Amino acid sequence: MSFFENIWANWRLPILILVGTFLVGFLFRRVFRQMITKASVILKNDPTNYKFLSHIITAMIYAVGFALFVYHVPALKAAASSILAGAGIAALAIGLASQQALSNIVSGVFIVLFKPFKVNDRLRLRDTMAGVVEDITLRHTVIRDFENKRIIIPNSVISNEIIVNSDFGEGFICKWIDFQISFNADLEKAKRIMAEEVAKHSNFMDNRNQEQKDNGDPLVPVRVIMVNPYSLSLRAWSWAKDQASAFVLGCDLNESIKKRFDEEGIEIPIPYQKVVMDKNEKLYNA
Repeated sequence: MSFFENIWANWRLPILILVGTFLVGFLFRRVFRQMITKASVILKNDPTNYKFLSHIITAMIYAVGFALFVYHVPALKAAASSILAGAGIAALAIGLASQQALSNIVSGVFIVLFKPFKVNDRLRLRDTMAGVVEDITLRHTVIRDFENKRIIIPNSVISNEIIVNSDFGEGFICKWIDFQISFNADLEKAKRIMAEEVAKHSNFMDNRNQEQKDNGDPLVPVRVIMVNPYSLSLRAWSWAKDQASAFVLGCDLNESIKKRFDEEGIEIPIPYQKVVMDKNEKLYNA
């Protein structure tokens, strides 16, 4: 038997195991991804559990494949036996080195079980990061922000964060529409314009219950929330089905209400200062 034939005879099975492991892992992820898409899009199921289960099974496939590869390579098998001989010390060293990794895995399991957030939920963290949950892996959570960038947060970190989840429980969002008008403007007319513009927007939802409707509560409440030195602050309460719809609703209403105010003579004041000169020609701000 030649040298190359001897090498192939010894390494044929380990190579086949290694290739087979990667092939099985790849095919499993591809098939499972299609199943997740079908369950989440067609059947309208929450994809969080499916995605996390996919990561666990994939990790197990690679772990078993790597173990079989080591077992069928004589040199690696001997090294593994030597390591197992000092299993106590090795376990201690591995345990100390993998505390963070195990913490992330356990935190990921708790996130999937207790569901403070799910895949496709809109989150805001630390007032500086916001986006949509794209994936929850064994180690980290992936959030896609509104600039299509990915925020990678270890599970042990995000599980200890205070987060704002716009999709937790009821998905309805109340969007405040704030405007300022001058003291000389027609207050009732300005309130009517704001209510009309909110009510006719396609994203607006009537969030009143039957009792509120029977009592004649307004479809769109508009109130004076503050008297400023140079203006009155008005606020309209508008409702949308989710965060994305509420954002579009707010942007559109800022534009449409401004146009209506201009057309109907409702002044939006700007701060100004009056300069007074006394007889000694000194300037004062009034």
